[in-house]
Amino acid sequence: MKTVLILLVLALATIFALVCVLLTRARTPSACQHQPLEQEDTDDGQSLVFADLTPEEMAQVVRYLRGNLGVQLVDASRAKPSDNCIASVDVQVPAKAEVLRFLDGGGARPPREALAVLYFGNQPDPNVTEYVVGPLPTPVYHRDVTVQKYGGKVPYHRRPTLAVEYKQISGFLKSQVFPAAPSFMRQIMEYDGASLAAMTAAPRGFQSGDRITWFVLFQNVSGFFVHPVGLEVLVDHSSLDISRWAVSRVFYNGQYYRDMVQLESAYVQGRISVEKVRKVPQDGDFSSMKPRAPSAALFPLQYEPQGPRYSVRSNHVLFQAWSFAFGMSVSRGLRLFDIRHKGERVAYEISIQEALSVYGSNCPGGMSTRYMDGSFGIGRYTSPLVRGVDCPYSATYVDTHSLSETLSPSKKKASLCIFEQNLGSPLRRHYSNLQSLYYGGLVNSALVVRSIATVGNYDYIWDFIFYQNGAIEGKVQATGYTSSSFLHGDGLRYGNRVWEHTLGTIHTHSINYKVDLDVGGRSGSSFNVCHYTGKPQSFGGGLPPAL
Repeated sequence: MKTVLILLVLALATIFALVCVLLTRARTPSACQHQPLEQEDTDDGQSLVFADLTPEEMAQVVRYLRGNLGVQLVDASRAKPSDNCIASVDVQVPAKAEVLRFLDGGGARPPREALAVLYFGNQPDPNVTEYVVGPLPTPVYHRDVTVQKYGGKVPYHRRPTLAVEYKQISGFLKSQVFPAAPSFMRQIMEYDGASLAAMTAAPRGFQSGDRITWFVLFQNVSGFFVHPVGLEVLVDHSSLDISRWAVSRVFYNGQYYRDMVQLESAYVQGRISVEKVRKVPQDGDFSSMKPRAPSAALFPLQYEPQGPRYSVRSNHVLFQAWSFAFGMSVSRGLRLFDIRHKGERVAYEISIQEALSVYGSNCPGGMSTRYMDGSFGIGRYTSPLVRGVDCPYSATYVDTHSLSETLSPSKKKASLCIFEQNLGSPLRRHYSNLQSLYYGGLVNSALVVRSIATVGNYDYIWDFIFYQNGAIEGKVQATGYTSSSFLHGDGLRYGNRVWEHTLGTIHTHSINYKVDLDVGGRSGSSFNVCHYTGKPQSFGGGLPPAL
């Protein structure tokens, strides 16, 4: 009995120690972490030349712009198209030549600056303007870089759609469009004022000056992306006066109508082919993310017996022979700078640039869609990471901050993670059974830097992976929900049937990276890398669910 009690006490002590280790590693990293065995951090704060803006710096930029542009700036979360507002504020990374003089040549630290994107709707010539604001932390100047970057002024109709504009379109549909077909909406759509959700198509037209968008309607349930109801509405929202917005076309179950009034007339007169969709429960039925059965056993966990073998200090990471700085762009997402192996720079920058999807369908919303996620904001929609699912429990979790479509910075808690993982097979090994007997092997592990961006129905898992053999991998995994159209007519030519009236639409993804290599010295140029995939999943920016 005494032996059993001793063993129980030892077991409890071991469990307690493991729990303490996991809880300690789960916390947000402090300014100084454990140092790796292979090298000490001699960065001395140089990586901060690439660092994202702090919330205090963002607030200073907003304060400067509001006081020095001579125009009224409305909070973008409440702005009308006819207002002036700040769309985003991000760090302006200095020119490469300036940074290298500072990092390698003992030159002065480049001035810290911000890039502010503003929508000027309340002007005789509405436009989108980009300003570089500096120096931080207390700005005293701003300069217009729009013409330098784009070769001319950016017309106002080209501006990416703000979240508030989607809300205004939602209100327009609820108050002006749906009431024009009361019988059809009540009897066929079973519309009660909040039972429909919408997804936006893109681009917003096919010739310069257009700002007209197809909105595809779905049942407003969990995972609504796969519950289309067959109704799509083309909204002309080009006017800066919301009261002048109009419906350009309506599509229902394979037929086009001039507007909702014509659709209502055809329905009342019995001249319409009706496909009433079965109403699904609020949890979405098959689209629910709730587990359908309890897990049979706990999942395996990673364990670092002597703590992490990498260090994170501010935005600088050390791992074995690797070192690099990281950041998060509002529009483009995760990016790395000054990537070195054994102290030698091998790449100045590796970063996500764009995620493009091209669709096919026999419904107008699907057939016209070419999404470019950068216009929605890959970094802006970076989501918090769940410990033990999105990243290991023992990972280092980093908070990020951004200022987008508001006058105040926002914090994304634990939206970036860094961890070393065992790759599950040896880097090399040999079991000698000829002449002499011996075994030699090396554990194969890699360091992963990860963020996950959720843009509408799509979740992109972005990884940069550093291997022991000197290789770097940029990897993206797509998950979330499939994009869908209403299944009618010859719809199976454009995808696969995933439910009674749901077509998983055919599409192609193109992922674009910037890779600025400095192997063997400064390259002086960079190139883009595209990755294509045909996974049966999609994404899109969307309206707030309730319509």
